[in-house]
Amino acid sequence: MKKMKAILCGGLAMTFTLCFTNCNDKATTTESKAQAVATEAVKGLRIAYVETDSLLTKYRFWNDLNDAMIQKEENIRTTLNQRGKQLEKEMIEFQRKLENNGFLSRERAEQEQTRLLQKQRELEQLQAKLAADLQKENQKNNIMLRDSINSFLKAYNKDKKYDFIFSNTGFDNILIADTTFNITQEIVDGLNARYKK
Repeated sequence: MKKMKAILCGGLAMTFTLCFTNCNDKATTTESKAQAVATEAVKGLRIAYVETDSLLTKYRFWNDLNDAMIQKEENIRTTLNQRGKQLEKEMIEFQRKLENNGFLSRERAEQEQTRLLQKQRELEQLQAKLAADLQKENQKNNIMLRDSINSFLKAYNKDKKYDFIFSNTGFDNILIADTTFNITQEIVDGLNARYKK
């Protein structure tokens, strides 16, 4: 009886081992086939990348948009500084008059103070509005830039037939790549040729 149990356990162990080995061989074969198919597919892929930093520094459309935004920021800063200085002068004058009893009545002094506080609030509101307008315009410019590049890349890729065109900014996406896959200058040249001020 003990011999029978030992033979039966041994037989089960052998069957399990054979089955497990067979299953592993099938899984390994399936994995190897899948890996071979994937390797073959990758060999046929056409891949390129664009260095976004270089593209932006050389793309005239972006440079013109950027220059216009810088000019607008400077104009806003100048306007706000002028109004701020004017308000500051008025506040200093108010303080001088108040200290020298230059107002006819207390009510007149309070009216002047209220007017100056209102003017200060209006200046703060103007600053917030101009900042929001600038931000909206910046977002609009970014969308125009993206659309410009994407529409050019679609037309460009009709002839080139790349499967993937990656964007690389510093070390964000591609850490190392063969420079033969770098099409940045082609894209810049094409975008600039298409751009009219």
